[in-house]
Amino acid sequence: SENPSVTLFREYLRIDTVHPKPDYDAAVRFLERVGTDLGLACQKVEVCQGRVVLILTWQGTNPRLRSILLNSHTDVVPVFEEHWTYPPFEAVKDSQGNIYARGAQDMKCVSIQYLEAIRRLKTEGKSFARTIHLTFVPDEEVGGHKGMEMFVKRPEFKALNVGFAMDEGLASPSDTFSVFYGERSPWWIKVKCMGSPGHGSRFISNTAAEKMHKVINSFLAFRESEKQRLKSDSSLTLGDVTSLNMTMLEGGVSFNVVPSEMAASFDIRIPPTVDLKAFEEQVATWCRGAGDGVTYEFHQKCMDQHITSTEESDPWWKAFSGVCRDMKLQLKLEIFPAATDSRYIRAVRHPAIGFSPMNRTPVLLHDHNEFLNEQVFLRGIEIYGRLLTALASVPPLPAEG
Repeated sequence: SENPSVTLFREYLRIDTVHPKPDYDAAVRFLERVGTDLGLACQKVEVCQGRVVLILTWQGTNPRLRSILLNSHTDVVPVFEEHWTYPPFEAVKDSQGNIYARGAQDMKCVSIQYLEAIRRLKTEGKSFARTIHLTFVPDEEVGGHKGMEMFVKRPEFKALNVGFAMDEGLASPSDTFSVFYGERSPWWIKVKCMGSPGHGSRFISNTAAEKMHKVINSFLAFRESEKQRLKSDSSLTLGDVTSLNMTMLEGGVSFNVVPSEMAASFDIRIPPTVDLKAFEEQVATWCRGAGDGVTYEFHQKCMDQHITSTEESDPWWKAFSGVCRDMKLQLKLEIFPAATDSRYIRAVRHPAIGFSPMNRTPVLLHDHNEFLNEQVFLRGIEIYGRLLTALASVPPLPAEG
């Protein structure tokens, strides 16, 4: 008696695409099978060895118009099975209809919701002027560097003629639905401190540890100020402030040897309202203030700060928000606090919205016992069906003739 859409969702969840060895081939075969069943055109693009982007296409009646892109990633993050109530790749459904599996929220639900929304629309005999493309990409959970980042630079992506894109968002524990129109820029910085070495029994001057102490104090004082700013202003969300965490600390060879070098690594996420050049100068000032021989290097430095318009004068947003009003969906507009593949889409100047239709649902992506209720999942298919109808019917824009 289970809804066939739910059965398909659970089948996809059972495909083990967990890092570090995701079974991408099985995922692509499954999705290609579903796409063929729906009568969608299939294309596979190997962006680098072993990394394939699958494109499923529902051709519009006017292919010259810009298309709608529905993006999702096939990979999921690792699990610690001892903390799970049910095996994380069995997609167990409990008596309340909660489906437990890694990827239930992030983001295999959205992939199947896209497909099942199209199935319903095609069954109803619908057709639209604009083409709808679905892309299923690898490696998002490890930065997208061998996935969407490479794909947007390829001629196959340009040939999609994207007008508007949708990608993943987050669950919302309240009645509201979170909608993400931009993302914070991730910076990963490693600070190295060089100093005088010597025997651990002496008061040696100018040590690496003393300099590192000053560096850490400066970085963490800024962290505390941003933490308090978020706490004291209820209008702010996590995406509106700069988060900073020290994630690695390295140095030393023995208990009785003062090391000549120490290093600390920081994960910093910067909202699009911040002047990035000024922020880097602040980082340089903190390092200079710690003394000589203190340097920093970037292991990731995203400089793109494009955001997607949420003005009612924008035809794409007008179509999106109009559906939500009609369905009485209460939206909360936010800057995404982490990073998704949307940033690569926006970087090549295409508007993109992050939206996963999961309200009244605890945020459990990357957490133990990740689950999604089947009724929330099925409601999401209905929502996507209405959104696709509106977006794929946006009248020709001035630039489209």
